[in-house]
Amino acid sequence: MATNSTVRGEERRAAILATLTRDGSLQLDAIAGELRVSPMTVRRDLDELEAEGLLRRVRGGAVAILGPRPFSERRGVRMRAKQAIAAKAARLLPAHGAIALDASSTSGTLATALAGHSGLTVATNSYDNFSTLRAATGTTPVLIGGEPEATTGSFVGKIACDAAASMLYQVFFTSASAVDAAHGSSEVSLAESQVKRAFAQRSRRVILCVDASKLDHLAVAVGFEWPEIAAMITELDPADPRLDPYREHTELH
Repeated sequence: MATNSTVRGEERRAAILATLTRDGSLQLDAIAGELRVSPMTVRRDLDELEAEGLLRRVRGGAVAILGPRPFSERRGVRMRAKQAIAAKAARLLPAHGAIALDASSTSGTLATALAGHSGLTVATNSYDNFSTLRAATGTTPVLIGGEPEATTGSFVGKIACDAAASMLYQVFFTSASAVDAAHGSSEVSLAESQVKRAFAQRSRRVILCVDASKLDHLAVAVGFEWPEIAAMITELDPADPRLDPYREHTELH
């Protein structure tokens, strides 16, 4: 029974997030009626999703969190999922050469797992991720500079794009604000997307690292289309039915 309850809870919360993505806000009583559960059940779901940083509670309901968010705020969101993704990504690291990490907190979790990977040069446009890499003995960290993005703490703009494109990478590990089976990945910030594309243009492989809450959603700026993505890593078992829409598009981990 516990397993069934967990599945129902996941389905409810996915429906809540889908409604927020579509409408930008929701009323507690209305969504409880649609889901055929009590308002108390939805209130608990909203509390849990707010704790994960996926929405903001308001009187009588919730609103979507839009736009770039500070790294410190993103760091603790869905941490177990990020750790599972980082463990899978670590198995795909090359033995030598250069790799790139974007400014996401998901990539930051991978950065913590790089200690001891001697021979790797690791470039990133995130000062937070760069700081983590400096503590990971064995790697050679490179900070891609440029214009500081005030909210996210990353570096963007032409200088950042030119610097990102000045190296050759074995793999680019990138996250995304949203992933959709029809359109690929997308971002809330055009400036972040441009730097990611500069990294990708110099990479042999682009590996998309996203937790399951990003699936079946769209953001604002185009990220990567499926032919550009060599593999997608989530915290889910690759056989999970939630990944069925993506099987024909890319390798799943």
